[in-house]
Amino acid sequence: MHGIFMNSLLELLKRFSESNLSTILLTILIAYLIRGLIIRVLRKHVKEQKSFYKAKRSITYAYFTLVSLVVILIWADTDSVGTYLGLISAGLAIALKDIFINIAAWIFILIKKPFDVGDRIEINGHTGDVIDKRLFQFTLMEVGNWVSSDQSTGRMIHIPNSMVFTFPLANFSSGFEYIWNEVDVLLTFESDFKKAKPLFLAIAEKYSLHLTDTIEEKLKQASKKYLIYYNILTPIVYTDVKESGVMLSIRYLCPPRQRRNTTESIWEDVLQVIEDNDDINLAYNTIRLVDKASR
Repeated sequence: MHGIFMNSLLELLKRFSESNLSTILLTILIAYLIRGLIIRVLRKHVKEQKSFYKAKRSITYAYFTLVSLVVILIWADTDSVGTYLGLISAGLAIALKDIFINIAAWIFILIKKPFDVGDRIEINGHTGDVIDKRLFQFTLMEVGNWVSSDQSTGRMIHIPNSMVFTFPLANFSSGFEYIWNEVDVLLTFESDFKKAKPLFLAIAEKYSLHLTDTIEEKLKQASKKYLIYYNILTPIVYTDVKESGVMLSIRYLCPPRQRRNTTESIWEDVLQVIEDNDDINLAYNTIRLVDKASR
């Protein structure tokens, strides 16, 4: 594309007379001086910054439009209309490349439906609920970021459609409409983790999605479209050993938008269990001094 553009430009310049070039340069110079004069007058009389910015932008657009029209009229007087049209086409293709890609991505979104309005997605580090889809961009109501967990920040993020071609897209809502969440509870090595494990499992079962026919049917539907296979859908508590104690990981299914609420409820019940049982204690970073001389 760049080669076509340069070849067309060179061919057009060969056919151009010096008078035409002089006329174009003079037009550009005069229009530029008029633009600068108008902006200087506006700066003196328009005090509000936003209004001045809008007026300056409009004048700039008018400047480029005027120059373009004059150049077109001058070129139209030559026998280079075909070359001119080719040059314009190549230039537009280069200048509007991102716009064409956004339109192609919009068609892809409409046909393949990687997400829909109302879905919670993550793309290029941005997470949020899709609230609008348009020709050139889609809009997210942001969640996360500086706000802990999955709560809304109140910001709207406008993302170019072309990003669906260049970045991985995670959809929390399509396919199987539930996510796995884990709450990690670190207990001291002295704690009775065997006693704590069934107590934590009961808490997870209290707040987890109960395995209903509806959930099983949605999983079957998702497995027909994607290679999704879950051997265990019920809550489970895993055991692991860390430097500071025994880690019990409470794993359970929940809707994407209820992750924070269920995490809060589970932690409140876990803290109550720890308060009610003296042999179950939360671990934290500790330093132990061992006196070998006393042995």
